[in-house]
Amino acid sequence: MRYDEVPGNGILFRIYYHYTLNTKFIHLPMMKIAVVLLPLLMLLAVSCSDDISQWRGPDRDGIYQEKDLLKKWPEEGPRLTMKIEGIGKGYSQPVVYDNTIYVTGIKSDTTDVITAYALNGEKLWETVYSRAWERTYPESRGTPTIEKGRIYLIGGMGDLVCIDAKSGAIQWKHNPNEDYQGEYMGWGIAESALLTDTDVLYITGGKETTVVAFDKKTGQLHWKSKSTGGRKAYASSSLVEWEGRKIALIQTSDDLVGIDVKDGSVLWTYNTIQYHVEKGKGEAANTPLFQDGEVFVTYGNNQPGLMLRIPENDSSFHLKWKNDVLDTHHGGLVMLDGTIYGSTMVHNTKGNWAAVDWESGQTLWGKEWYNKGSIISADGMLYLYEERTGHVALVKPSRVALEVISEFRISEGTGPHWSHPSIYLGMLLIRHGDVLMVYDISAE
Repeated sequence: MRYDEVPGNGILFRIYYHYTLNTKFIHLPMMKIAVVLLPLLMLLAVSCSDDISQWRGPDRDGIYQEKDLLKKWPEEGPRLTMKIEGIGKGYSQPVVYDNTIYVTGIKSDTTDVITAYALNGEKLWETVYSRAWERTYPESRGTPTIEKGRIYLIGGMGDLVCIDAKSGAIQWKHNPNEDYQGEYMGWGIAESALLTDTDVLYITGGKETTVVAFDKKTGQLHWKSKSTGGRKAYASSSLVEWEGRKIALIQTSDDLVGIDVKDGSVLWTYNTIQYHVEKGKGEAANTPLFQDGEVFVTYGNNQPGLMLRIPENDSSFHLKWKNDVLDTHHGGLVMLDGTIYGSTMVHNTKGNWAAVDWESGQTLWGKEWYNKGSIISADGMLYLYEERTGHVALVKPSRVALEVISEFRISEGTGPHWSHPSIYLGMLLIRHGDVLMVYDISAE
């Protein structure tokens, strides 16, 4: 049996990697390790079999559950273990599921493609799943959402597809944007599909409905919400639990909306563009952050970040505070220990970095570091990837200052560095254009 045929073999792969490829352990026989640990690995595989891989980590909050990672990198950066060229043009995020790397891209001028790679870089399969976005910045945008062996994807022109993760075969397909008179904004469709216990959700925007839900297995329509008004924004949604309900936090061009995912009931709406004083109204591109009944959203373009409280007995969110500094463009946010971290926006191609207190909205610090960009977290550290020149930083979270511990620069690939990095199995995955780079960031 090959390692990639063993359930839960991500753990086995890491053992192999550290005990046979690292020179100081090269004398240890791999087969003995595998024989001793395989029963335990099988049990761990069963317990982890329902894990989800999706946009910005398991909870869509930018936090990855990896442990034992480097707290400082070599001067030249962490070790590059693999580079895959020709993955297709795109800004979507690479994800890993069942020891397979999945990434979307455009390999012709008209189609979105998803490709599956083994951890050694071998291409396993490739599937065309949608018409690609055809206008400005014609790159793939949607990140795969993978659960229980099925991949859910939203294409650049609105297709929603379910794909078998092993074979790449399309299991069902719809275009809710066309079927339900969806309305999207001028930069196209960038949503990554959100899953509930039973359904996959899709934001249409427009006058007929705001959100539709399809059965994950069959693709049959389960429900559609009423329309709350506004077009489809660029942000992917998040699923939260509050007071016994599972709630999808949806953003349109006009509002932040709470949807009961059981039946599509609209629980609350809050008009957010009332605070937007400059161009780019409604350009929601960041997934909301949630904690203890409070939601933080931010929009870029000098529009304030908003902290909203989910209501208990009325029909609207309550504004708790707004912050005029943390106007993240599309790089996402991370909240650690009561502090929100993210990039700010000076203008469309320039920005800085900041930290804001979750409770009060006070700006704790603002700092220049090359340029604005994306941010994720793992093992108590922050990872910054600035979008203009491709610098990557390992940062110690601090309420006092931006503490860059290590940094290096991405020199492969072309175009803006807009793809968010991801972390799986001790690996830092960074996508730039049609090149995917994998770095070993596991601690020895």
